[in-house]
Amino acid sequence: MRSPVDDFGVVSSVAFSRLRLWVSLAFVLLLSGCATFAPNPPQDQSNICEIFREQPSWYDYAQESEEKWGTPIATQMSFIQQESSFRSHIRPDRKYYLGFIPGPRPSSAKGYAQAQDPVWGEYQDQAGSLFARRTHMKHATDFIGWYNRRSQQQAGISLSNPEHLYYAYHEGAGGYQRGTYRGKPQVLSAGRQVASRANRYQSQLNACEAEFQCRKFYQVWPFCRS
Repeated sequence: MRSPVDDFGVVSSVAFSRLRLWVSLAFVLLLSGCATFAPNPPQDQSNICEIFREQPSWYDYAQESEEKWGTPIATQMSFIQQESSFRSHIRPDRKYYLGFIPGPRPSSAKGYAQAQDPVWGEYQDQAGSLFARRTHMKHATDFIGWYNRRSQQQAGISLSNPEHLYYAYHEGAGGYQRGTYRGKPQVLSAGRQVASRANRYQSQLNACEAEFQCRKFYQVWPFCRS
């Protein structure tokens, strides 16, 4: 004959299993919801004015990063376009074995800035917070500003030189100083694209930046103009 204690143990085990299942489902839904509600990539990524018209808060984030770290807004946005095409949750594609068995990803890069786990951890420790997310534009622009300031300090790269800032972004300050990027045609091509785009973005921004300044009720002209 089963004792009441045994029956209670069985019921408790079933209840715990169901609770764990519901918690797991809730976590999965939360993660999928974050991706679902993330902003869509801008339709016209060749024009920074159109990008900010679609997402005016991105201008605010990039401006805050520029004021804090010194990297121009146009350079920040050019980096992000190069790295992720403004897709918030993008990660490197997995390799598949036999065409269907998923293997590991080639790197831990993630989010708008494609920051990898080790350097993102450094950023969180030194300048960000434990709540900073690679999938949020505010933190992505701040990360790029922080990283470029570090490249300036460690490798002497001017913050007005987007091409070489990108080489250091890709190779690290040590790799940049050793010139590792010189033997990588794809990196050289990407750096030139970043520089060309940053220059174009800057020219466009010069003509439309006033649209994105003094938008908020607490901003008073002319003090909010750069």
